[in-house]
Amino acid sequence: MEQRHLGRTGLRVSRIGLGTLTWGRGTDEQDAADLLKVFWEAGGTLVDTADVYGDGDAEYLIGQLCERLVPRRDLVIATKAGSVPDPYRRFDGSRGHLLAALDASLDRLGTDYVDLWQVHAFDPGTPLDETLQALDIAVASGRARYAGISNFSGWQLAKAATWQLAAPGVRTRLASTQMEYSLLQRGVEREVLPAAVDLGMGLLPSSPLGRGVLTGKYRQGTPAGSRGASEQLAPFVAPYLDEPASRIVDAVAIAADGLATTPLEVALAWIRDRPGVVAPIIGARNAQQLTAALSVETLSLPDEICRALDDVSEPVHRYPDQDWTEL
Repeated sequence: MEQRHLGRTGLRVSRIGLGTLTWGRGTDEQDAADLLKVFWEAGGTLVDTADVYGDGDAEYLIGQLCERLVPRRDLVIATKAGSVPDPYRRFDGSRGHLLAALDASLDRLGTDYVDLWQVHAFDPGTPLDETLQALDIAVASGRARYAGISNFSGWQLAKAATWQLAAPGVRTRLASTQMEYSLLQRGVEREVLPAAVDLGMGLLPSSPLGRGVLTGKYRQGTPAGSRGASEQLAPFVAPYLDEPASRIVDAVAIAADGLATTPLEVALAWIRDRPGVVAPIIGARNAQQLTAALSVETLSLPDEICRALDDVSEPVHRYPDQDWTEL
C-alpha cells in the first residue's frame, strides 16, 4: 500500500487507515485479529483508536494483538484523549486529564509510546494553551512521537496550529486533524481543510463512506445486520438517508457501473485522493468488508468521474468563502 507523509512531518502512514471504533463492543477479539491481519498483510500501517472506544477495550485489543500477531514496529498507532463520559462535560482538555489518559492508554496498549496522540475535541472550558501543553509534554517525554487534533472547527484549528508554530523547537507542530469527510459530508472544505493545508497539517477523514451509506447498501431499504438496523447506531446513519444523499449515492452507483467496480471503491477513491487528505479511516465490521475496501488501492478515478461527483455533491458555500464581488 502506498505510504504518505502525515502533514508537514517525516511520519509516513498507509494511505488507508484502520478504524477501531467498534472494537471491544461490536467487534470481538477474533474479528479484530482477522481485521488487523488482513490490513497488515495488505501493507496497511495506520491504526486509529481512542481511549473511549469500547471503554478502553479497543486499545487493550490492539495491545494484545501486537504481542502475538503483528509486530509493534510495523504499525503506526494513533489514539485520542479528551472525551469523557460526563453528561455535563463531554470533553476535558485539561493538562492533568489528558496526561493521565495517555498513561492509561499506554498501559492498555502495552507500549511505551504512541506514534500519533490526538486531542479528541476542543474543550471550551480549558485554555487552549493548557491543552496544547499536554501535547508538548507527551512528545518531549517520548510517550508520543507526533501530535494532532480531532473535531476542531476552522478557527480552533488555525489558533491551535499557529500557537504551536510560534515557538518552533519548543512547541510540537501539529501533524494532523481528524474530521468527518465524505461525498455526503463536505463541510470541512469550508474552513477546516484550507486551514489545515495552509498550516501543514494532514487530514485523516473519518466516516469516509458516509457512515456506510455510500456503499449503496441502503438504496433498497435498511438491510438486516447493518448499522442502520441497529438500535444503537441507527441515529448515526439516519442523517444520510434523505433525498439529497440518495441522489449522490445514485451518482456513485452509476460511476461504479461505468468503471466495472463497486460504489464502495468509487467513494473511497474519491475521498482518498482529495487535496489535503492523507488517509481515510475505515471501520470495517469483518475481514471480508475490509478486503473489499482495500481493493481500492489499484483504482484511480478518471478526471471526468471526479468532476461529476464533485458537481453532484457540491455544498453551498457563499459569503464569505466566495469572492464577495461575485455575489
